[in-house]
Amino acid sequence: MDPSDQKHFTAVDYVIFAVLLAASMGIGLYHALSGGRQRTTQEFLMADRSMSCLPVSLSLIASFQSAVAIIGVPAEIYTHGTQYWFIGCAYILGLLIPAHVFIPVLYRLRLSSAYQYLELRFSKPVRICGTLTFIFQMVIYMGVCVYTPAFALNAVTGFELWGVVLATGLVCTLYTTIGGLKAVIWTDVFQTVVMFAGQLAVIVVGVQQTGGVSEVWRKVWEGNRISGLDLNPDPTERHTFWTLGVGGVFLMLSLYGVNQAQVQRYLSSRTEKVAIRSCYMVFPSLQLALALSCVMGLVMFARYCGEDHSDRLGSSKGDAMVIYFVMDMLQGLPGLPGLFIACLFSAALSTISSAFNSLATVTMEDLIKPHFPAMTEARATLLSKALAMSYGLLCLAMAYLTHLMGDSVLQVALKIFGMVGGPILGLFCLGMFFPWANSAGAVAGLGAGLAVSFWVGVGSIVTRSSSARQVPPDCRAILLSDNTTAAIQTVLSNVTLSQPSGLKRFYSLSYMWYSGFNCFTVILTGLIISFLTGPMKEEDVTPGTIYPLLGKLLCFLPEHLKKKLCCVTPLGPTLSAQQSHRPQHKERNGSVFSQDDGPSPEETDSFLPPPFVECETAV
Repeated sequence: MDPSDQKHFTAVDYVIFAVLLAASMGIGLYHALSGGRQRTTQEFLMADRSMSCLPVSLSLIASFQSAVAIIGVPAEIYTHGTQYWFIGCAYILGLLIPAHVFIPVLYRLRLSSAYQYLELRFSKPVRICGTLTFIFQMVIYMGVCVYTPAFALNAVTGFELWGVVLATGLVCTLYTTIGGLKAVIWTDVFQTVVMFAGQLAVIVVGVQQTGGVSEVWRKVWEGNRISGLDLNPDPTERHTFWTLGVGGVFLMLSLYGVNQAQVQRYLSSRTEKVAIRSCYMVFPSLQLALALSCVMGLVMFARYCGEDHSDRLGSSKGDAMVIYFVMDMLQGLPGLPGLFIACLFSAALSTISSAFNSLATVTMEDLIKPHFPAMTEARATLLSKALAMSYGLLCLAMAYLTHLMGDSVLQVALKIFGMVGGPILGLFCLGMFFPWANSAGAVAGLGAGLAVSFWVGVGSIVTRSSSARQVPPDCRAILLSDNTTAAIQTVLSNVTLSQPSGLKRFYSLSYMWYSGFNCFTVILTGLIISFLTGPMKEEDVTPGTIYPLLGKLLCFLPEHLKKKLCCVTPLGPTLSAQQSHRPQHKERNGSVFSQDDGPSPEETDSFLPPPFVECETAV
């Protein structure tokens, strides 16, 4: 960007930004020095299973509402119109299904890592494969989250790029390492408030400076930015109602159903009811966050429609436009640019701190503890903190690689979740809903899902296929003459004829379908291999690991047929049943077998934190 066009922070802005980082560090220090002082893995990784509904729900939002969304969604609306807003429809099923299917199954098994479920349901190799896939996904995503706000800030204000990346990464690494999950959740609460305040300030000032609500509406309407309901069923269309409203459900399930960063928050809740209530409370907040981001994109368009800023932003990605808009709008108001930048970095900090903590948890519980069962509690806690710090430093290395990607940050982030999160979702669905699926089918399904997802993902990057139709940036309604209309129809017919075919069309699949497509690939491959190698028998399935989905869907069938088809086992496991069915799991995971019974409704409301870690480390 031309230095003469760069915006600059005032002293007040720097103070507000510094206060954000200091407050986040302060919360980490407070939790490091209070309570149990993070001396056990139970407290460091699971917050002693003592969290209440409000902090858990706000933390669930903050983990998902990253800087990628705060920069990416307004840029998407500014460039392509409001079609993306329809992803809000996916939030309904995307949160209802986790609340009533995934949370009850995982919570009642009293796990620390979501991937312990895969060992209980299948075998240890499946658990390790699931864990390694998750680690790969989150390490890449962390790089995007740290790099995005730093890059945009550098492009507009001339901030030292790697100085910002280092400051963000190191502060986050420190408070996550010293304060554990409690610090992560409470900083998320603080950072969520800052996020909403920052976005609201930008919208209010932007609307005022553009000429009021009616003027903003006139410009976005005439500029063709208000999208209608696009019911085109073509899966290669980048954004339609089906890709967002249906494909988005699978994306939400991979995030809120089986992603360790979110599952860890459910499992840290006091009771199962609190965990489910937290999931419900996420819905209105997510809709508010989406609405704020979309309205910000519309205000940005109303302010700059008809203007070309590519010369000012140079070779920067379009995502830097959001920061330029904010700095331009708020330039004469000391403190407000600092508030928005604090909002942006709050989003980044909340997401990567969740990632560090969840990565430390799965590495500890799934990869280290099973091989060192006699490890002392003090050493296990120290190692967990070292892991959180190591992942923090790895995240900084990944941030260095992120700038090589060419898509918008929103698309890059959702592609990562679709390509890697989709197969993980398929693995959990295969285990929970299909009792016949066996370990060989699970490993083969996950392998096939990852292979297909990378084939399509890499293919789309190589061929640079994108069916996004750029909406003209002018804010005046265009009146067409008959000749112009005829010319446009001719051009459109030529475009239709020159649509990609064969493999190129396959690579053109909308990135919003990646999760669903890869999920079904895993399930289909897993079931075929399971039937070829001998389906799992009812007596071999660990009680409590199956959700009777088919039984509920086929409720019209007689009971004996349902039993044959669905192999229904109750969700609440009992000790006697577990010992008679699969005694070998006692060595693999002490968590499930340290309980006398599955929680009854009364116990679910009030139980003491189970002696999970002590049992596992003492075996």
